[in-house]
Amino acid sequence: MNERLEALLQGKGKVPEFRRDQVDPAALLVNSFNGVPRLDPARYRLRVDGLVRQPLQLNLADLAALPQHEITIRHVCVEGWAAIVCWSGVRLADVLALAGFSSLGGYVAIESADQFFTTWDIASALHPQTLLATGMNGAPLPVANGAPLRLASPIKLGYKLSKWVTGLEVISSLDPLRRGTWEDNGYEWFAGL
Repeated sequence: MNERLEALLQGKGKVPEFRRDQVDPAALLVNSFNGVPRLDPARYRLRVDGLVRQPLQLNLADLAALPQHEITIRHVCVEGWAAIVCWSGVRLADVLALAGFSSLGGYVAIESADQFFTTWDIASALHPQTLLATGMNGAPLPVANGAPLRLASPIKLGYKLSKWVTGLEVISSLDPLRRGTWEDNGYEWFAGL
């Protein structure tokens, strides 16, 4: 489907969520692009820059001080499996607002410690259920699932939900040769649900 049409069709409001008792931890498979990086939580920083008024270097305490949210959603993998997961953390929109993102920003480039890279349209990044998660199913986020910080959202396929997130860059346009690790290898860029 045309990516612009997908963006238009995607709702801007909240997606209905599941009940906590529907969570099935065993159904969430762990995929990794390039192994499992080990990040020292004490030295971890999330870089936020690009088209922002105030570039940021946020540590885990900074993120914990922001309003916390919880969502119980279906994680859908392009491989054909799905799992209901309860994620907790901060809204990506709140982090971008803290940095004062520019209205010229049309996209967010997301970098991970395992060298994984993806890009999102700004509307999806600002969706009220798009989280930078630090918790999963009522416990701290496991390293294998992306600790200390990963994306979680009910509006994107799993390969857009980066683990071990280290950087967010607000950009005005997409580089057609650098849209994402999987996207540059033939996966659909928008990957909406």
